[in-house]
Amino acid sequence: MSVATMTKIASRTPWRRRVAVIAAASALAAAGSLWSGFGPRHALAAAPTQAYWTVAGDGGVFTFGGAGYFGSMGGKTLVKPVVGIAPTSDRKGYWLVASDGGVFAFGDAGYFGSMGGKTLTKPVVGIAATSTGAGYWLVASDGGIFSFGDAVFYGSMGGKTLTKPVVGMAAVATGGGYWEVASDGGIFTFGTATFQGSMGGKTLTKPVVGMASTTDAGGYFEVASDGGIFTFGDAKFQGSMGGKTLVKPMVGMTATSDAGGYWTVASDGGVFSFGDATFQGSMGGKMLVSPMVGITA
Repeated sequence: MSVATMTKIASRTPWRRRVAVIAAASALAAAGSLWSGFGPRHALAAAPTQAYWTVAGDGGVFTFGGAGYFGSMGGKTLVKPVVGIAPTSDRKGYWLVASDGGVFAFGDAGYFGSMGGKTLTKPVVGIAATSTGAGYWLVASDGGIFSFGDAVFYGSMGGKTLTKPVVGMAAVATGGGYWEVASDGGIFTFGTATFQGSMGGKTLTKPVVGMASTTDAGGYFEVASDGGIFTFGDAKFQGSMGGKTLVKPMVGMTATSDAGGYWTVASDGGVFSFGDATFQGSMGGKMLVSPMVGITA
């Protein structure tokens, strides 16, 4: 029964019954069905999208949950191995990036340029897309940033002294900045990305291999090759594989759409889910032509 119908019934019923009907209508309104006039409307939070892609070094793409398959570089000749993947804003396409800076676009992902065929001081190690899906950044292990399409360059660690090499990056959801993460857990911020802490200068059992940011850009996660997770700002710790036996080392992570959970992926394709991230399958225990190198959602 709708809130409007309950309201009409309340106006035609005796007082004691009217109170009960009004209470029921208010409860329905609070659940987010409709605003009834009895109190504020509370919208139900959208459930996080439970879908993800993993990518291997040969450019093979594997889809799980509701993630669509739009093509891959698997079985094709690559100058250098693929090292990362990033989805478009509507999740109807994705980009792959190789260590030479070459970019490969699939689905509704547009090609906006690359560093392929150009001289790099250090290899590219990751990619992040803008919020519009009309551009992307590439990051190299020396911290250099290369921007394409509507991606704006906000600065980089390129040409500066690093204690350890950069291994990945994450973009602010609004597209106004980005973070770089190094293998010692050090974090470097640019644009509107804010520093919320890091593992830089602290003892790590194993090196950090990737990161993911929260939806509101108020925090971020780091993942180490032993599966350890480190959280900063409003990023919440939901569990990890740190201290547990892994068949192969972890190589990357991605957060759910509400940042209430995350998935990590190992080089054998095994996927591990935490928080509100649900397990949708993996390539763990299956034969891979090339090791897995990344994951995105």
